[in-house]
Amino acid sequence: MNQTTLNLTAITIFVLVMMSLLGPFVHLSPAVPAVATFGILCFLTVDTLGLQGKAGTLVIDWFNQFSSAHRARIVRHEAGHFLAAHLLEIPVTGYTLSAWEAFRQGQPGLGGVSFGSQELEQAAQQGKLPAQLFDRYCTVLMAGIAAESLVYDTPEGGEDDRQAFRLLWRQTQRPIAEGEQKEKWALFQAKSLLQTHWNAYEALVMAMEQRISVEDCAKALEGLKE
Repeated sequence: MNQTTLNLTAITIFVLVMMSLLGPFVHLSPAVPAVATFGILCFLTVDTLGLQGKAGTLVIDWFNQFSSAHRARIVRHEAGHFLAAHLLEIPVTGYTLSAWEAFRQGQPGLGGVSFGSQELEQAAQQGKLPAQLFDRYCTVLMAGIAAESLVYDTPEGGEDDRQAFRLLWRQTQRPIAEGEQKEKWALFQAKSLLQTHWNAYEALVMAMEQRISVEDCAKALEGLKE
């Protein structure tokens, strides 16, 4: 059971307990909590087994979208990925800032930045993964966590990024301990990259908040270099 499903289950239990406690005072039939429990359990089962938690993710994210602080954190996280990819010449093909936007584009999770990974995939298939190319992708993967760390000190997101990094590391068939050091190195590199181009980062955050297209975001970043 993933974290989203656990969160939704906790909310459900809280609501059902409150219904049971307050039911007698508002003349609520005892059948209502029972029917609600059955319906929610069916929903969670179908979501977990058939939809891989996508429906639960949409529900939780819908509640989170009411928080301006949550929305701001998501944008800043994804802007870190976007800027790092742009600076390291990894093509950005799209971005989403909510679970609903990601769902509409056929992507998993709460949102994210999509990269052109053909060069990386071809190198991996050939069994030849150049160190420089590998380092660039590692830095981009850790740039979201780096951005949150710089703005908020403590990052809340990024678990999917860490999993993607570890999956990429396995393809090198090198020791896990080395991978942990590489992850820290990539995070440091991402922080340094964002700090060096902080004005561009802030401009990109503003552009992404307005849902400006990838092409126009890239043009704005190029304009800052001139």
